Amino acid sequence: MEDKQYISKEERKIPINDPSGKWSDLTLLPEWSEKFYDVYTVRKHGKWVMLKALKEEYASDPLYRKMLENEFDTRYNLAHPNIVMVNDLEEVPGVGLAIITDDVYGYSLRRLIDEKRLTPKIVARLQTQLLDAMEYIQENHLEHNPITPETIIFTEYNENLKLINVGYAQRSRMSLHDAKEDIRSYGRILNEVLDHLPTSLPRLRRIADRCESDWHSYNSITDVQLAIEKRNSGQLFTIVSVFILLMAALLIWLTLRS
Repeated sequence: MEDKQYISKEERKIPINDPSGKWSDLTLLPEWSEKFYDVYTVRKHGKWVMLKALKEEYASDPLYRKMLENEFDTRYNLAHPNIVMVNDLEEVPGVGLAIITDDVYGYSLRRLIDEKRLTPKIVARLQTQLLDAMEYIQENHLEHNPITPETIIFTEYNENLKLINVGYAQRSRMSLHDAKEDIRSYGRILNEVLDHLPTSLPRLRRIADRCESDWHSYNSITDVQLAIEKRNSGQLFTIVSVFILLMAALLIWLTLRS
């Protein structure tokens, strides 16, 4: 198996004592650390996976362990092509209780921005795949930390987008405030990317600025998608209404002929 190219610029190999040979090549990824969690890559039976585990100072606290278990329960049944899949919850030597996910072989958007490696395909993915993933999160009423360039990953070979931090609890509904916060997060991400492009994209800049606006923002991710597609919900309603009227007229005409 070829060596893995890690996502983080500051990854650190950690010795792992596992006589069974199940786990090997444990590597900490500080770039993705959170307030309570560390993120690692590791080989499980020779296959690369990722781990999300409590930091050492929280690892034995029942309250924080329960928090990790709740996140696993929330994410386990999620299935979206642009969200990293959760596979298991397991005790890992030297790490403790950890959520095990698919590996992401690529680079964070933060690193791509910092290293001036943005491409047209990445900009296109932000307009489609990121919004699709955010819409899925909202449809499933997932409480989550703000989406940032650090939690957006682009796979190395085809630059597909993957979100790595998509929810720690699930509610019966999502408030308008939470929906607006997601839209603001999207605007901040898009504006930062536009700031680092060698060309100007004024239409996308207007959309990003409106996403961040306190007074004139979009009401939903769907509205953002429609704006990017150069449509709006009113135009869509008109198109659908005209289509229904035409189909009704056709049905009446066919009925009169028979």
